[in-house]
Amino acid sequence: MAHSEIDDALWDDFHAVVNMTSRELRDWLETDAAGTETETLPDQAGDERSQYVLGILAKRRTDLTDDDIEVMRSVVAEVRAERGDALDPEAGDDEWRRRLMSIGHDPLKPST
Repeated sequence: MAHSEIDDALWDDFHAVVNMTSRELRDWLETDAAGTETETLPDQAGDERSQYVLGILAKRRTDLTDDDIEVMRSVVAEVRAERGDALDPEAGDDEWRRRLMSIGHDPLKPST
């Protein structure tokens, strides 16, 4: 069942912190999941939360569910906790960047 009661602030915050397009995120997840001997199927790359973010990016605002909204809140909270309000490009250690990119935030990408 779709939920159309998402507030403007959450919608805007989510799309500000998730600065990767669905294509960029999908490509990143596929690349990150590829091993030397195995390759993950494209629709199975990344963890459940990463796949959820991909799904949200593919939806219209009016098609979001309550679960989608909860994931959006958690992604915004995590990125803000890691980055604060300033989302200027910042290099960090590899693990930190990989973790943020798995939820659609590339800390090296300039904000728009």
